[in-house]
Amino acid sequence: MAAPRSIVIVKLSAIGDVLHAVPAAVALKRAFPAARIGWAVEGVAADVLAGHPAVDHLFRLPRGWLTQPRAVASLRRQLKWFAADLAVDFQGLLKSGVATWLTDAPQRIGPARPASREHAWLAYTHPVRQAATHIVERNCELLTPLDIRVSQPTFDMPRWPVSRLRMEQWLTSLRLPTPPVLLNPGAGWASKRWPVEHFAAVARALHRRHGQPTVVVWGGGQERIAAERIAADSFGAAIMAPSTTLQDLGELCRLSRLFISGDTGPLHLAAAVGTPCVGLFGPVPAGRNGPYGRQHVSVEPPPALRPVWDDRKTDTQAMGGIDVERVVAAAESLLTRPAVAA
Repeated sequence: MAAPRSIVIVKLSAIGDVLHAVPAAVALKRAFPAARIGWAVEGVAADVLAGHPAVDHLFRLPRGWLTQPRAVASLRRQLKWFAADLAVDFQGLLKSGVATWLTDAPQRIGPARPASREHAWLAYTHPVRQAATHIVERNCELLTPLDIRVSQPTFDMPRWPVSRLRMEQWLTSLRLPTPPVLLNPGAGWASKRWPVEHFAAVARALHRRHGQPTVVVWGGGQERIAAERIAADSFGAAIMAPSTTLQDLGELCRLSRLFISGDTGPLHLAAAVGTPCVGLFGPVPAGRNGPYGRQHVSVEPPPALRPVWDDRKTDTQAMGGIDVERVVAAAESLLTRPAVAA
C-alpha cells in the first residue's frame, strides 16, 4: 500500500477493547507521522483517547448510533470531510464494518473470518488472518498489509492535568502513609466479578501485614453498593474513592502503587497508564485479555473451573475459584518491586 495521508481507526467499544487498540494507533502514527489519524468511538470510551498524541480527531458516536438515521448520516458527513485513504477496523462486527465502509477509504483493513463476524468482512479490501494470542498483539497484526511489524507495543497514554490535580488534592486530604492500592470490584459481566468479601479480605490482609492502605474505586450505583460493602467489611482498611471520570481514574492509577481488578475497562486503563496490576481472570484466559505488559500479574482459577468459551458470560464458578491468599501473594510480589515514577 502507498503511505496513507489520512487514516480512520474503527474501534467503537468497550473501554478495555478500545484501550487494547491504542498500541496499534501508536504504531500507525510512528510509521506515518505526517498522516492524520481519526478514531470512531462510542460513548464514554472516547474519554480515554482524548489528548492522545497518536489521535488527531475523534468521531464521537452515541451508543446505538447504527439504529439512528441522523447519527449515521452525521457520521457519513464527518467521514467524507476527513477523506480517509485508509480505514482499519479493529472490532470486526456489523456496526464497525458499517463505520469502516462509510469512510469510503480505498483501502480498508479488518480481521478475516472467523474473527470477523456478522458479515463485517464484506467491508474490507484487505482481510487479515491473526495468529497471536493476546488481543493487543492481534490488533497490531492487522497492520501487516502496511508492512508494519510491532515488536514492543506501547500505549503512550496522555496526561489529564485537571484530573491529576483533583486526585492529588483528594489523596492529600486523606493523609495516607503511602500511596494506596486500588481495588476495583466492578465488571460488565457478572461472570467476571470477584466476590466482594474476597476484596475486603485482601484489604484487611494488606493492612495487617504491611500497613498498606487501599482505596475502592467504582462507577455507577451497583458498583457503589459493592464498594461500600468492601469498605465496611474491611474494618477501616479500605477507603471508598469519590465518584471519578475515566480521566480521574487514570490519574488516580498513576498516583497509586497497584491496581487489583477483574477483567474490565478500569483494569486495562490502569495497565495502559503504567500502574502495576493484579488481574483476576476466571471465564476468559489472561493470556488473551490480561493486563498487557511484563509488570503485571494475573491470577486464574484451577483449569477445571474455567468454563467453555460459549459459557463465559454465564459462568458462576470460575471467579469464585480464585483464592484470596493467591491474590494477596501476587500483590505482595508487585509491592516489593522498585516503584516507578508516575
